[in-house]
Amino acid sequence: MVRKAVLPVAGWGTRFLPATKAMPKEMFPIIDKPVIQFIVEECLEAGIENIIFVTGRHKRPIEHHFDINTDLEKHLEHAGKTEILRNIFHISRIINPIYIRQKEQLGLGHAVLVAEPVVGNEPFVVALGDVIVKDEKNVVERMIEVYQRFGKSVIAVFEVSPKEVSQYGIVSCRHIERDIYILDDLVEKPHPDEAPSNLAIVGRYLFTPTIFEKLKVTPPGKGGELQLTDAMRLVLEEEAIYAIKIKAKVYDTGTPLGYIRTLVEFALQREDLKEPLLDFLKDLLSRDIPQIHRT
Repeated sequence: MVRKAVLPVAGWGTRFLPATKAMPKEMFPIIDKPVIQFIVEECLEAGIENIIFVTGRHKRPIEHHFDINTDLEKHLEHAGKTEILRNIFHISRIINPIYIRQKEQLGLGHAVLVAEPVVGNEPFVVALGDVIVKDEKNVVERMIEVYQRFGKSVIAVFEVSPKEVSQYGIVSCRHIERDIYILDDLVEKPHPDEAPSNLAIVGRYLFTPTIFEKLKVTPPGKGGELQLTDAMRLVLEEEAIYAIKIKAKVYDTGTPLGYIRTLVEFALQREDLKEPLLDFLKDLLSRDIPQIHRT
């Protein structure tokens, strides 16, 4: 059984400084819910309650968010705000959070390796803390289904445009059936002319314990960091890695523009915000502001 999920959230969030000096980017709100909660809820819906946060010393707000706040709950109860109370009551009690420190920022691969003492010798999910995935089918649940069938590591991939391949890890793979593929190779952020495909890794992985063995012998890669994709290539030398191709909407909140796009799209999906926001955007575009270029 897949019982644990690792969420690497120790990064500095330098693209958002100075905002991230005191507030982790994973805690930035998408209207009224922090980014990290969307990822945690995805894992919970897939039946995973043991959430391992790989954090740093500046990530305390994440710990506070998933803790029980009895004073706040009493205040909401006395104020009759039952819906809000139900939301915060649920998330703080259904999750079993485990926090482990990544003392040095040595890359995503290192963050995953740091979790080995807690994960142990069992399969586990890795979900990036700044990528929200919205699909009709829970992606983590679908990955678990494929793992239970083949008993090997599984990743989620999605199609990107040729000009975007340099922003992602790109896979070379063979189609097996329906949405299932088997990997031949993967390349981290290739030049568009050198990309083996346009299938990009989403930020959802399901690994067998073999990944820990390979991370321990993977040499430092780009930027002197331990790259997860380099370790995955070593895994491929010994055992298969499968991929599921998803048609989900992938929201990368790890950049300012990606965060803004996510915020706007989520607001437009809410009935209480859609019309007022559309009116505001139309008014904004109608003004004679040189910085706004009409399409």
